[in-house]
Amino acid sequence: MEHVLGLMKVHVIRGTNLAVRDTRSSDPYVVVKMGDQRLKTHVKQNDLNPEWDEKLTLSVSEPILPVIIEVFDKDTFTKDDKMGDAEVDLSPFMEAVEMHTSGTLDDTVYKFVLPTPENCLAKESCIKCVQGKVVQYLILRLRNVECGEIEMQLSWVPLGCSK
Repeated sequence: MEHVLGLMKVHVIRGTNLAVRDTRSSDPYVVVKMGDQRLKTHVKQNDLNPEWDEKLTLSVSEPILPVIIEVFDKDTFTKDDKMGDAEVDLSPFMEAVEMHTSGTLDDTVYKFVLPTPENCLAKESCIKCVQGKVVQYLILRLRNVECGEIEMQLSWVPLGCSK
């Protein structure tokens, strides 16, 4: 049995300028994966700039595993079309979790993560303390597709904390 270190809340906020996969639009949804875990958002009909505002929860037992984001276009009679993917390296986030203490002041910044060709970030990402939790806001540029970004937020919930 794996030892769970804590929970990772993945708040899938929105998509921007997603790729067209149907005639003029797409019916996108997001799949969030880490290790053997696979969660998905609801489908947004005919929307290239969908607002999901959905919170998904992953259990973290291996902090070295990346979070994989995949976007698909829902099709009725054929296999769903891929609309891009992105990967989030959790190393900086987990380093911030280790630095965090219960007395940390809100808006204390633990780390800045700069965009590189390897990390899918569209712009600088800040990991900081928000309401006593370690939080990272990200805008990810989708790979393997002509266009599109996903906006999301990660937050850490230590074991024994139900919020």
